[in-house]
Amino acid sequence: MPANTRDIQRRIKSVNNTKKITRAMEMVAASKMKRAVNMVLQTRPYANLSWNTVLNLSQVNGSKDHPLLEQRDKYKRVLLILISSNRGLCGGYNVQIHNKAVSSIKKHENGDKITDVITMGKKGAELMKRDGYNLFADFEKPDLATGVHEVQAIAKMVIDNFLAGDNDKVMVAYTDFISSVNQVPRVKQLLPIQLDSEDEYLGIVGGDEKVGTTKEFIKEKGDKYLKKGEFQYEYIFEPSVNEVLDEILPRLIEVQLYQALLEANASEHSARMVGMRNATDAAGEMIDELTLYYNKARQASVTNEIAEISAGAQAMSDK
Repeated sequence: MPANTRDIQRRIKSVNNTKKITRAMEMVAASKMKRAVNMVLQTRPYANLSWNTVLNLSQVNGSKDHPLLEQRDKYKRVLLILISSNRGLCGGYNVQIHNKAVSSIKKHENGDKITDVITMGKKGAELMKRDGYNLFADFEKPDLATGVHEVQAIAKMVIDNFLAGDNDKVMVAYTDFISSVNQVPRVKQLLPIQLDSEDEYLGIVGGDEKVGTTKEFIKEKGDKYLKKGEFQYEYIFEPSVNEVLDEILPRLIEVQLYQALLEANASEHSARMVGMRNATDAAGEMIDELTLYYNKARQASVTNEIAEISAGAQAMSDK
């Protein structure tokens, strides 16, 4: 067999082995995505209702004096929580959320404002270190979160820092799961809780893409959610407003962080599944092209051999 056809055969075998690997990775990602998406869909109503409760509580008389609801006129230090992946091979997932986070940092880092970064996910930590940002802390990110305890340490850290005055604003950058082929990187403000915040999709995990701020979301959804100046519910606090808020607000912040983690996990596994599917399809197309080249090369080799035999036979008959 000619050398060029043997090279093509080796190339076909190599690409076929790669195709088997990407196909297996696609199936694993699809299995993880299914579990992650189920968890996202199950917890979204509770997460949205809990944030709606926070917004209601933030408007109750006497609640605005609570430290977690304090609206500071000036803030100098921002804390950004970045949720990324631990591994690559998921398309532009990590780059997109990193760019979104950097865009938010640049938006707030004007004048003397400083941004500290807390990361969940090795890729986000690597990108932030590469770009020279202040990495305040790095937490391990589970591929499939099993409960709110996964984010309790982060929630406690950011709440303590906010109450101590070390940070005047806390935000979280995550990727919102819309569908298996559509994931949207978003940044939302966690603290202080603010109804009129300009940040996109504040408190609306998995919300309507057409709605921008929380204020617009409330206006769009009407009576189902809080309207400014009106209340759906009347709250009775025992023993006092602040004592109740001391217990409930940290739990609600934990719920929002946990939901953001679930959204990020579902988005990551979806992006990896789509990326591996595209790689598998590309490998199949490459195999088809190489097979065509092999057949042409083999045909040319056979034709050349026949021509040589015919020429030899003709030379013998002429003698």
